[in-house]
Amino acid sequence: MKIRWEVDITPEEAREVLGLPDVKPMQAAVIGKMEKRLTDAIDSFGPETIIQSWFSTIPQGADAMRSLFTGFLNLAASKKGE
Repeated sequence: MKIRWEVDITPEEAREVLGLPDVKPMQAAVIGKMEKRLTDAIDSFGPETIIQSWFSTIPQGADAMRSLFTGFLNLAASKKGE
């Protein structure tokens, strides 16, 4: 014996029939908070902010970076000439 039921209802109606809670308001609140945190964090990922944070951690700032890169280039040039 086979019994086949075909039910044509929306997801909202199925939740109501099964007694499940409506989570749309909670989802909207969480998404809203996530959007706010992401938009607030975007400013900290700008190129200017990143470079400023790099230079603030180096005591001599741009001069130290320049000498570091110069040292790398000199080392690369000396290795190439060998």
